Amino acid sequence: MTIKPDRVVLIGVAGDSGCGKSTFLRRLADLFGEELMTVICLDDYHRLDRKQRKEAGVTALNPEANDFDLMYEQIKALKEGHPIDKPIYNHETGMIDPPERVNPNRIVVIEGLHPMYDERVRSLLDFSVYLDLDDEVKIAWKIQRDMAERGHRYEDILASINSRRPDFDAYIDPQKQYADVVIQILPTRLIKDDTERKVLRVRLIQKDDVEGMEPVYLFDEGSTIDWIPCGRKLTCSYPGIRMFYGPDEYYGNSVSVLEVDGQFDRLEEVIYLESHLSNTSTKFYGEMTELLLKHREYPGSTNGTGLFQVLVGLKMRATYERLISAAEAPLAAKVAAN
Repeated sequence: MTIKPDRVVLIGVAGDSGCGKSTFLRRLADLFGEELMTVICLDDYHRLDRKQRKEAGVTALNPEANDFDLMYEQIKALKEGHPIDKPIYNHETGMIDPPERVNPNRIVVIEGLHPMYDERVRSLLDFSVYLDLDDEVKIAWKIQRDMAERGHRYEDILASINSRRPDFDAYIDPQKQYADVVIQILPTRLIKDDTERKVLRVRLIQKDDVEGMEPVYLFDEGSTIDWIPCGRKLTCSYPGIRMFYGPDEYYGNSVSVLEVDGQFDRLEEVIYLESHLSNTSTKFYGEMTELLLKHREYPGSTNGTGLFQVLVGLKMRATYERLISAAEAPLAAKVAAN
């Protein structure tokens, strides 16, 4: 028998393929525990299978290839505590397989290309993040991976990226304006004419007016700060590390931006950075560093990507605990009254 949760907390994780969604979801599982979390890949709501998309001349990024009505109905049902029979998109065959029963859980994460595309689905979200990989980094990573591991030709890789670009620009990229938090992965500014894209500049863009979320800040809230933390307390090889914090505007929204450019040599020393950050939503001193150290092998662990994925996870945990506590309060009051 499935126990219906008092409150289902719905989280949206958006971004293009290869932007780090899988790693981020593994970090969330560390925080919440896999037993409390159900992940739904929105590829399962493809309305057209691979062959049909080819015949229609559309990519999976195009809304025409996806069933947003069914997506909304089923995500709404899960949030209301009801089980659903979710379709399955088979990535190996490119076909749509028979549906599977999915029961509601304390936390439901919807991840993929379109979590914030449909206004109805967007309105159901309790917290949302967009993983924004810069074009130059995306191309460099894809070329390194596909040429080295899969034997693809450079020209074919570029053609593949360019064929998706119009739909990405039209339907995926605009969703970042709706996210509570954006993790932006950019080329470093510390190395002139860098082409390897191994050293990265990562920005955490946090909306200022999200209910219950206090943006993380460095040193002094609301100030504009450039900081080079290298020295005796933080080992930094070339090209070093530079941090930035300050207020900004993003798609017309007031935001707080935290930035790390460069990479860490010793993850243990990240506790030095943690001691200078406030509003991290940690439960004890060093928790952020501990979570980062738990999986040194995860991609992005040695730069701002891993650091900010952990910080966003901590914000999601704080949101979850606030909403669950609010849902349980009336029940506790009723029990006390009796």
